[in-house]
Amino acid sequence: IDPKTSEKLASYVAKLCELRAKKGMTPEEAEKVLTSDVNFFGAMMVKMGDVAGMVSGSDSPTANVLRAGLQVVGTKPGLKTVSSVFLMELKHNVETYGEILVFGDCAVIPEPTSEQLADIASEAAVTAATVAGLEPKVALMSFSTKGSAKHESVDVVKRAGEILRERNAQFAFEEELQADAALVASVGAKKAPNSTVAGKANVLIFPNLAAGNIGYKLVQRLADAEAYGPLIQGLAAPINDLSRGCSVKDIIDLTAITSAQAGK
Repeated sequence: IDPKTSEKLASYVAKLCELRAKKGMTPEEAEKVLTSDVNFFGAMMVKMGDVAGMVSGSDSPTANVLRAGLQVVGTKPGLKTVSSVFLMELKHNVETYGEILVFGDCAVIPEPTSEQLADIASEAAVTAATVAGLEPKVALMSFSTKGSAKHESVDVVKRAGEILRERNAQFAFEEELQADAALVASVGAKKAPNSTVAGKANVLIFPNLAAGNIGYKLVQRLADAEAYGPLIQGLAAPINDLSRGCSVKDIIDLTAITSAQAGK
């Protein structure tokens, strides 16, 4: 589809002017944006229901993909947070940790607030269920397990758990777990004996972007795991971002994942 000659262009221009009216968007500006940036044209195809989802990023920065998604599709009702997860497909110790783990946020929010961590956890649970077919057991991780250390960053994670309880979250979760307490049954039983998630977690929510990004890359490289993503969460429709160094296989894999998201 060539945006410049598309029969849908006029209706897309009108819709973008409507969406960006408060910013003073003119028809001329809207047409320029839609014909010069494939991310905006693709996001408008999603918005108008002409396609079910979008995969982009092979030739544009993540920021451009997210900007188009936010300005055109917007966030899910009741959510303010756009974040990401990686699906980590393990090749070793599968009998202990399972075949798939979900890691978030590893690509978008540098220092999430407690509310944002709660949003990330909620969306990651949805992704785990709809894309990976998991029954989500969500660990909000820290360097402390149930009071073993005191720090303001630990308090942020603890508050995220309180927010999820206030929201009556409909998935299993536990806040303030170290990685070993989240993943290893014997450690979880010792450090958090009353938890239904400790030692059994399959969705790992990191306290900040540094931990998440470093964590997924360590598992990818040292454990030879496949890392699928980042999958963008929180938008009102599935829009996902590729690395500019992606392979054909990466594009195919992310397209399949996006299709699975769109079908739910």
